Amino acid sequence: MEMILSTPSASFLPSCRRTHRRPESPRSHPRKVIAKFDRVLHPKASKSRLTPNAQQRTCECFDLHRDLIPYHDAWSWQKNIVKEKIALIDANEDCPDSLIVLQHPPVYTLGTNSTEEFLNFDPKDSPFSIYRTERGGEVTYHGPGQIVMYPIINLRNHKMDLHWYLRALEEVIIRVLSSTFSMNANRVDGLTGVWAGNQKLAAIGIRVSKWITFHGLALNVTTDLSPFNLIVPCGIRNRQVGNIKELLLLLREAKNSIHFDKDSQLIDITFEALIHQFAQVFQVDIHQKTTPPPFLESLKQAPPSSPG
Repeated sequence: MEMILSTPSASFLPSCRRTHRRPESPRSHPRKVIAKFDRVLHPKASKSRLTPNAQQRTCECFDLHRDLIPYHDAWSWQKNIVKEKIALIDANEDCPDSLIVLQHPPVYTLGTNSTEEFLNFDPKDSPFSIYRTERGGEVTYHGPGQIVMYPIINLRNHKMDLHWYLRALEEVIIRVLSSTFSMNANRVDGLTGVWAGNQKLAAIGIRVSKWITFHGLALNVTTDLSPFNLIVPCGIRNRQVGNIKELLLLLREAKNSIHFDKDSQLIDITFEALIHQFAQVFQVDIHQKTTPPPFLESLKQAPPSSPG
């Protein structure tokens, strides 16, 4: 069985000091967000905790968050891991969770049923490579300064519910933005992803095969936003795309922001926060791996300071 969840679109506690924060609205307060999410995950009849796991499991994390990995190679890597996990399930063997975290060189990706009407250029004369993938959702952009997370997890060990999974990915990002950056992060009814005000900071698009997930989420941290002007991101025309860096600069003027000296520092802070909140939401122990598979080693590139 394979399922595509089409989404019309597409949030941590690192080891850093936070500045004083103003009182938050009930919607943005982390504890209330967590409580609300817990109610979504488990109706009153359920006595389970945040996630349905009776036992905390291990998740191997391939940490490439500072590296630019070509999209096609990361895509092939995901599919290879999915095949391995399905083989383990078919053999009635334990199937652990995996998580890949990286950046991509500039690239546009389309979902299975995406339409080219959301491209503001001739596909034959694209400024960057274009890939049509098996994920759900419309066109989006990946590039340096954007942290991409590809959870390849066995939903049998969590909850076999695709809507639960999407809301869980959103919850990770919401907690990151709220807890670490004091941002009023939120969902938008009828859409998938995470916003701060009218700016969309994170896009989500997934594929599930035999209850094994792949593809995932992309969070704009220091991303150059100009490539988004050449598309209708996620097919949504009435909302903007933003990044954490620019919103923090606005918050800094209000003296209510975390401080960073370099873009790379902000990337590191965001990565640590994402990993922490992913472990909390999915109730897993993260085992980080800094060595990628051999076929990826020669493809690693140092991210440039700014694309385009």
